[in-house]
Amino acid sequence: MLKQFPIEDFKKKASDIIVGKEYELQMALACLLARGHLLIEDVPGMGKTTFVVLLSQLLDLPMKRVQFTNDMLPTDILGFQTLSEDKKTFFFHKGPIFSELVLADELNRGTPKTQSALLQAMEEKIVTVDGVTHHLPKPFFLIATQNPQEHSGTFPLPESQLDRFMMCMSLGYPSQNNEIEILRRGDARQKLETITPIIKKQEFIELQDLIDTVFASDATIGYVQRILQNTRGNNLYTSGLSSRCGILLLQAGKAWSFLQGRNFVLPEDIKEVAPHCLKHRLLSTQGRSKNTHTDLVLSLLQHTSIPL
Repeated sequence: MLKQFPIEDFKKKASDIIVGKEYELQMALACLLARGHLLIEDVPGMGKTTFVVLLSQLLDLPMKRVQFTNDMLPTDILGFQTLSEDKKTFFFHKGPIFSELVLADELNRGTPKTQSALLQAMEEKIVTVDGVTHHLPKPFFLIATQNPQEHSGTFPLPESQLDRFMMCMSLGYPSQNNEIEILRRGDARQKLETITPIIKKQEFIELQDLIDTVFASDATIGYVQRILQNTRGNNLYTSGLSSRCGILLLQAGKAWSFLQGRNFVLPEDIKEVAPHCLKHRLLSTQGRSKNTHTDLVLSLLQHTSIPL
């Protein structure tokens, strides 16, 4: 059983494919180790799909990609009952949701009805079709991408959907030097075929179990609770953060500390992952602006003292 994630191998192989996104890749890795789902928001052409495919191959996680459109139906994702060839019995035809890693590409181009088809899978790791429950593979992750809400043809994700994602992040535009290197290298997708896993799928599952053993002191747990408490009962937010959000925030902090080589989580680890865990959950009374979300989280962390 692996006692530590081979982080240096991960960095080396990832940098051969994606330039200048080492931090984002490690944060996404922490999210998966913590058994969380990930939402990536960016304009088209920023390498979101390449980012997810790279994670899939490095971690030995079979992946299926679903391109969301406004005419897609829930059965296109979950699956459906169909007649056998002899037309005497029905059998369940599994949809693309039955994979260890599912890329829901441009999720907010699907209608609210289709988006909601993912809720049970994300929360309970099962799907129910025609009254029959089907278990999803272990591990199961959903990584969704979405275009900015101001783009045409998009449907905003409701709070109940956003809350199912442990983290939300943006890859952002590359720096000038990194973009020159990207242009020099050309299309990175061709190189993905040469990538080999750095660990086996079963080893990844064992590492997830190790995250649960990372120690959290009373001081760190108290810091998480104060973050939650400081969002409640004031006029900055439409509603405060839930206890479930606190559980996910602490678990993400444990995964981040584990990747730093520690078996205990510090308040600084919580502060590191908090922007990605909170910004899609905090809704300002002033609206849904992305900048407003970011400013809210930074202000919240600034006003929440770290215990000595």
